[in-house]
Amino acid sequence: MDPEAAVDPALPLFPLQAVLFPGGLLHLRVFEARYLDMVSRCLRSGQPFGVVCLQQGGEVQRTSNDATRLETVGTLAHIDAVDAEQAGILQLRCRGGVRFSLQDPRQASDGLWLAHAQSWTKEAITPVDEALQPARDALRRAVDTLHTKGETPFLSPYRYDDAGWIANRWCELLSITLAARQRLMALDDPRLRLQLVQDYLIEKGIVSRG
Repeated sequence: MDPEAAVDPALPLFPLQAVLFPGGLLHLRVFEARYLDMVSRCLRSGQPFGVVCLQQGGEVQRTSNDATRLETVGTLAHIDAVDAEQAGILQLRCRGGVRFSLQDPRQASDGLWLAHAQSWTKEAITPVDEALQPARDALRRAVDTLHTKGETPFLSPYRYDDAGWIANRWCELLSITLAARQRLMALDDPRLRLQLVQDYLIEKGIVSRG
């Protein structure tokens, strides 16, 4: 994380039972008034909002007494497309931007979560070491298989030369716990992130040990 990174004193947050990775694709169905207003403001300003994983609590607030705990690292979400499928409901397609650290999350009067947030610098492209190429090659095969089924799970461009990008895409595909997904997203070492992913792939028999 860059100590000189930009600080947003009031970043709007969208807490989810999910983890958004940089470069990731996120589809959201928005219907609560607080989030409809947030989306409207983001579209007018061209600014992103923050997606942060819930440690405790639900995505839809049931009562004012609901206990909510948020993770301390999230990812900025940039709105790429909006579809108003019916009155009062928006379908969003978002892409993950840079990660951020949040402090002092608080709720506004309308229930929207806000936080003091410090953006991380964009992760540099990290070459794929020879020892990690099995994970890269397996991802390419997995994507080719999905494409033959008419599925497009990732946003372009596909960066098979970037260890961080490969690790992030595997984290989106694999059936791992939400807590593990969060830890990997927040890990500030793309080679280590990919190494941990490859170790898991070897353990599950998805790739062979070199």
